[in-house]
Amino acid sequence: MLFFTALLVDGILAGSVYALIALAFVVVYKASRIINFSLGEWVTFASRLVGTGAHALALPLAGALAFASAGMTILAVTFNRVVLHRLIGRPAISLVMVTIGLGAVLRAATVLFFPAGSDAIVLPISSEPFEIGGLFLVPGKLMAAAVAGLSVVIVAGVYRTRTGLALRAVADDPQAAMAMGIDIDRHFAITWTMAGAIAVVAGTLSTAIWGGGLSLVLVGLKVFPIVVVGGMDSLSGTVVGALLIGVLESQAAGYLNPLLGAGFSSLASYVVLLAFLMVRPYGLFGTPSIERV
Repeated sequence: MLFFTALLVDGILAGSVYALIALAFVVVYKASRIINFSLGEWVTFASRLVGTGAHALALPLAGALAFASAGMTILAVTFNRVVLHRLIGRPAISLVMVTIGLGAVLRAATVLFFPAGSDAIVLPISSEPFEIGGLFLVPGKLMAAAVAGLSVVIVAGVYRTRTGLALRAVADDPQAAMAMGIDIDRHFAITWTMAGAIAVVAGTLSTAIWGGGLSLVLVGLKVFPIVVVGGMDSLSGTVVGALLIGVLESQAAGYLNPLLGAGFSSLASYVVLLAFLMVRPYGLFGTPSIERV
């Protein structure tokens, strides 16, 4: 029972960070219906900016986070103005291909332009685990889970403001939103800026826990099972889906990997993804798509 509980706690802690990464996907999808296939590279690029600020510029962690947030804001606004602005009203496949291209550009830029050591971020907290009731907990993971939870609450609060209502209106009907005087370009820029800020926090926490490099791109791929399980347009569904996937992976690693092979826990979430696509494609909390024919 203690082994099961340890896996459960570890899965919840990992799922909380997954939820933050998935949130960067959902805020873009909710506002523009764009499926961002470059999320892993987006988070990796943000984490490298933090690492560059911390190591190359010798900034404290808060300064490095501010430096990275400014860089991601510039990237988001530029991407919106130069690329997305020209694709308003174009077929959805155009937007999908653009995000794939953005991912390739960011992946190359990460390798070419960032200095050595920028893929390492250390949280200002002890790395020594402590024991509670027979469970050994790592302070860094607890801190990451707390920060991730706070970030989710903040983003959910944004959607209750006038800006959040405007973002939801743009997502529901861009043409009607423009007719009501909502500046679509401005709100798209706000959306991608939010995604950039979330990516900075998520990339920092992920790098501190799991390390940087290619592993962050792979963590970004876990977003798709999460948003399909929870619902692609649901913030609460994203959190639930992330926690479920985190727990599923930890339990599979503990009980199924010894039987089916060391890599099965990484595949378990995609098995669930396929099952949901067949049975409930809009997820647990997503809105079913209904079209009049």
